[in-house]
Amino acid sequence: MSLLLDASALAAHPERLIDAALRAGADAADALAVRSISLSVEVRENAVEESERSEGDDFGLRVFVGRRQAVISTSDLNMDACELAERALAMARATPEDPFAGLADKSELAREIPDLDLLDPVLPSVAQLEQRAKRAEAAALAIKGVTKSGGAGAYSGISGMVLATSSGFRGSYTSSFHSVSMMAIAGEGTAMERDYDFSSVLHAADLESSEQIGRTAGERSVARVNPRKIETKRVPVVFDRRVSGSLVGHLAGAINGAAVARGTSFLKQKLGQRLFKPGIRIVDDPLRRRGLRSRPFDAEGVATKALAVIDDGLLKSWFLDCATARELGLATTGHAQRGVASNPGPSPSNLHLAPGTDSAEALVADIEEGFYVTDLIGSGVNLVTGDYSRGASGFWIVRGQRSYPVSEVTVAGNLTEIFQNLLPANDLEFRFGTNAPTLRVEGLTVGGR
Repeated sequence: MSLLLDASALAAHPERLIDAALRAGADAADALAVRSISLSVEVRENAVEESERSEGDDFGLRVFVGRRQAVISTSDLNMDACELAERALAMARATPEDPFAGLADKSELAREIPDLDLLDPVLPSVAQLEQRAKRAEAAALAIKGVTKSGGAGAYSGISGMVLATSSGFRGSYTSSFHSVSMMAIAGEGTAMERDYDFSSVLHAADLESSEQIGRTAGERSVARVNPRKIETKRVPVVFDRRVSGSLVGHLAGAINGAAVARGTSFLKQKLGQRLFKPGIRIVDDPLRRRGLRSRPFDAEGVATKALAVIDDGLLKSWFLDCATARELGLATTGHAQRGVASNPGPSPSNLHLAPGTDSAEALVADIEEGFYVTDLIGSGVNLVTGDYSRGASGFWIVRGQRSYPVSEVTVAGNLTEIFQNLLPANDLEFRFGTNAPTLRVEGLTVGGR
């Protein structure tokens, strides 16, 4: 399977597309090729509910006629490159000019492709995936109080990507993924509660054990049984590290160069200003070995590097691709991402908030009354104003202890105040694409009955 997914086997296709585009009259072009294979198994009550294997090839061509651009894509391995290029040129000539469109400057292109150890070349068999899922489910059902399985799954895959540009860039890399998940249900009838756990990594050797995933899912669901209602009040709120990364994700959306250039971010005038307490540091690192979103170059062929967007509490940078950088009069930060059917746009890679010095227990210890969030619902965040309101569940804190489960509440505030009052614990783990330790935020409104 690793030979099938060798990205070098795709290299000829972007070259053909670019050559055809230039012969058809394009001033410049780039082309992307992606080949992928994935396996998945889902089980419930010790029986396989679904087993799936998929393979695919996808190709995208972006052409420029002056400052006009267009993107066209196909999944046909035997495509007629000339016909595809002609169609793309016709589309480009019919679009309005974009004064910021264009390929990356040659000086910004990656000259070396670092090995980030992204590929586990061996996919497990369907039988092995089935056993991973069944072990997770069995471990969850063994927890006292768990009454049903919400389903367990195991997934694996490999994908290879090749990018070529008419300015001379040629780059490729291949990555893999492995994942195990479990949803457990506790309680009976209308009093049932559910919770989950999962592990997602690039190398199978780094997966948490299926047994641990199942146990954690089961314990979490049992802990949520018989939740209470609370009165609306303003209290300290602690975000468990499985949801705390969402706050960092909201920051990423607000400092996305596209939003800043459109004027639709509440942080559009804040570059260089203090957003967080001194000492807070938020870093995007596309070069982390085995990182879930690692990439040796971006979707425009620009060299990637670690970037502290928040340093000592100060906003230091936007996330920029070439077009948004030109519009803002800045240099790209190497954060372009794209699919085969879209233009590049800025997006973070492996983003994390650095840990603090206090333990998660210490963050809770002096709270007389507060809310410990373990799950967030919905997307009620307005990045134009910074207003924040999300459904939540978790545990009510009484005299420094998580005392009883709480559900069907909202947590509300404004991201400006949330960032200013945020305090991190020392328990950072790299489990997701965006990570943060346990976070405490003072004075949020928890809306209950």
